[in-house]
Amino acid sequence: MLKLFVPGRLCLFGEHSDWAGHYRTMNADIEPGAAIVTGIEQGIYAEVEKSNLFEVFNDDLQRPDNWQNFSCKMIESDLKSIAKSGSFFCYCAGVASYMLEWYKVGGVRIRITGMTLPIKSGLSSSAAICVLVARAFNLLYKLNLNTMGEMNIAYWGELRTLSRCGRLDQACAFGVKPNLMIFDGDEIEVQALKVRKKLFWVFADLCASKDTIKILRDLNKAYPFASNDAEMLEQNALGPLNREIVQRAIKCMAEGDIPGLGKLMVEAEDLFDRYVSPMSAALDAPKLKSVLCDPVIDKWIYGGKGVGSHGDGSVQFLARDEESQLKLQEYLNSCGMKAYTLTINPVHTVKKAIIPVAGYGTRLYPATRAIKKDFIPIPCSDGFVRPVILILLEELVESGIEEICLVLGSEEERKQYFDFFDKPLPDEHIAKLNPQCYEYEKRISEIGKRLRYVYQLEKRGFGHAVYQAADFAGGEPVLLMLGDTIYQSHNNKPCALQLIEKYEKYNTLMVGIHPIPLSDVSHYGILKGIWEDRECKVLNVSAMHEKPKASYAEEFLSVLSQDGSKGYYSVFGQYILTPEVFEQLANDIKLSDEKGIEGEIELTSALDKVRERKGMFGVCLDGKMFDMGNPIAFRNAVIEYSK
Repeated sequence: MLKLFVPGRLCLFGEHSDWAGHYRTMNADIEPGAAIVTGIEQGIYAEVEKSNLFEVFNDDLQRPDNWQNFSCKMIESDLKSIAKSGSFFCYCAGVASYMLEWYKVGGVRIRITGMTLPIKSGLSSSAAICVLVARAFNLLYKLNLNTMGEMNIAYWGELRTLSRCGRLDQACAFGVKPNLMIFDGDEIEVQALKVRKKLFWVFADLCASKDTIKILRDLNKAYPFASNDAEMLEQNALGPLNREIVQRAIKCMAEGDIPGLGKLMVEAEDLFDRYVSPMSAALDAPKLKSVLCDPVIDKWIYGGKGVGSHGDGSVQFLARDEESQLKLQEYLNSCGMKAYTLTINPVHTVKKAIIPVAGYGTRLYPATRAIKKDFIPIPCSDGFVRPVILILLEELVESGIEEICLVLGSEEERKQYFDFFDKPLPDEHIAKLNPQCYEYEKRISEIGKRLRYVYQLEKRGFGHAVYQAADFAGGEPVLLMLGDTIYQSHNNKPCALQLIEKYEKYNTLMVGIHPIPLSDVSHYGILKGIWEDRECKVLNVSAMHEKPKASYAEEFLSVLSQDGSKGYYSVFGQYILTPEVFEQLANDIKLSDEKGIEGEIELTSALDKVRERKGMFGVCLDGKMFDMGNPIAFRNAVIEYSK
């Protein structure tokens, strides 16, 4: 049995531009649509498993009043008939019929365990249930669909109902984070957005009524070709005028101009009222207008606007701060609405890194009697001979890392780092350096200023070592590099920077990966998943397995490329850890202490638990890793790295 969560979605800017942009397939003069969409914290929780039937049950006490448990045979005609019925389950049946027709799947039992998402309020409750159904079939029947694939099936399944939804509704498939969506005919592009400062949103179910089907039917009359001036104005409002507002909103979010973003909300609502609302009587929204004009709320907000298809469904506001957010929520609730908060946190670029170097290096004995393994010298292609740790630190600095935490085994080990990075060379030694080396000496000193130190006084495993840097991480994403591995990029970007740039796009737990032959899988941790991108560089990880046998990996852990060939992917030795990883490590350590369990605290186990709850991406890095942990690997690294 699998546990799933799918959030609702809130369209911040660009309502209706998704279906409008789709008409470019018939009229090339129509502008592509553009919308800023985010998942919200409210959504649908469910447990799913295989079944002979298609079944949907609801154990949630907050379920809609008209809820009745649902069951249907997996017969295409029956499912399509229910999809057209207009019942509460028509959306579920629409997706199930699409899955049966195109993928020949069996049944699914969906038990909804929690439902915090308002129904029929412009927050895409219908899309959320469609994505939930698509994801359940995908995972249970191992269909290898990526997030975009699930989103597309949710869309086509919903179109089998009486609804005429647009493509942005299914953005809930991408989770709780803001995205720019571009709608160019049949093509959809999704880009994660940068957010510099916290955004305190409040949205509320107006508890009124709206007719979404009529709204969409009326507005669609202006497409694909306008027949009068009013229809031309509608196309202009949903096309170029909307794109211009969206681009300004993206700039405000990236620069932290929160008052400017609030003004754009007011401007966007005014644009909609002037050019779009007159096209449908169903958009006459007295309650929405009265709430937006309520003078009581002015002191708490920067701006407000409608939600989704508009009408008297929901309203959204950008609050001035957290205190204003809570006061506004309380006030809206007191006025008979159902208000919710959404805090969009900044997407941090990664500025901190951790390197655990607490091991004894016994496999490189007897050299490690005299020198820590991270100080073993490596000849480099530029003629310098650098210790391993300096190679790693230089890569981090070149990747924009500002603070670096080294996890040592004891305070005594700190002396070797002090002598190398902090203690100046004697004058007679300085005098013998050539100008190039003299300048490099300054660089070493500057790197030393970025170093911080923590200690793993108990040898309880790699995860335990990483956890010693939890306070250093301070709730921010951090880059983790192995202390006995060096990396060589095949392009002008260090491997660490390649990983950081992908994190800034996806804002999710990440691990660097690289392809390995099937014959070598038993030596590595192997990851399985589905490619998120056409270039097959970003893997949505669905399973992790430590050192599997080749026969097991061939049957269960292969990753399909676009041409259908199988590949196998191992950890590259670089990670970007999110705060949830440190929370999980803390729980694992606490549980181990309470139960008196002997054994190591493993990072892999913590990563897999976070992956199950929050997801994880593997990124194919354009480079090569060199393991320094054993004599054979060390010899190969010395030969290959300097080429």
